[in-house]
Amino acid sequence: MGGRSPLLPETEAQARALEQELRLRTTDEVRVFIAMRYWNPLADETAREVAAFAPDNVVLLPLYPQYSTTTTGSSVADFKRAYSGPGQVHTVCCYPTADNVVQAHVEAIRETWAAAGSPANVRLLFSAHGLPQKVIDAGDPYQAQIEATARAVAARVPELRDWQVCYQSRVGRLKWLEPSTETAIRKAGAEGKGVLVAPIAFVSEHVETLVELDHEYAELAGKEGVAPYLRSPTPGVRTTFVTGLADAAVSAVMRTVDPHPYRNWRCPDGCGKCPWRAHEGKGSR
Repeated sequence: MGGRSPLLPETEAQARALEQELRLRTTDEVRVFIAMRYWNPLADETAREVAAFAPDNVVLLPLYPQYSTTTTGSSVADFKRAYSGPGQVHTVCCYPTADNVVQAHVEAIRETWAAAGSPANVRLLFSAHGLPQKVIDAGDPYQAQIEATARAVAARVPELRDWQVCYQSRVGRLKWLEPSTETAIRKAGAEGKGVLVAPIAFVSEHVETLVELDHEYAELAGKEGVAPYLRSPTPGVRTTFVTGLADAAVSAVMRTVDPHPYRNWRCPDGCGKCPWRAHEGKGSR
């Protein structure tokens, strides 16, 4: 990774691109701040900066397209704990099937496949960060949203009809979401297929893409006879993706009754940890 993770620099680049896009849409003064969950700048520092800016509206925009209590839920709660400044606070819950976000993945997948010569007999693996199964069983909507994103992307790349969702980054002894990305790669090798891995839950490059996917799983693929082994890049500052983020932010401020009119996603029954279920008073959103 060049001696350090590129996560913060890439997030800073996304913030600059988003700020530029939002300024094209309004005459109001707009600033985009970054709050990291486990590294600087942490929520307390960012909250002070936002308060000093004295905004009329604050939009909490998670860089997790798919909601989980362990990611978006934790990050939003952390910032709200730290922030006591001015302005109405709006929260973007999730955007798993947002058109521009889906299209950003489609573009990356197609470009990667074409650059490799459009090889036949390739399985598209949508690899997402895993979670313990007990988290999902308790009503967390993450898995349902991951699968929804994968279906939406796959529908736009019919040239890669063979696709599967899998999960990476397992730690500890608990039962985690399955199949694992490692298992999916081994299966592809046993079936004589190549793979194109799309990091469906990640929006910037970091250790889980640059090391886990590009090195560890690439080595596994070589040992298992998986050829070719391809990996599409994360959305990063792709124009399509940044436009999608801007859509989400603007919608969050403009909403009235519907908490997210811009989204076309509703959590299925069983997702009791969906934060908008109580708002609607129903079993879905």
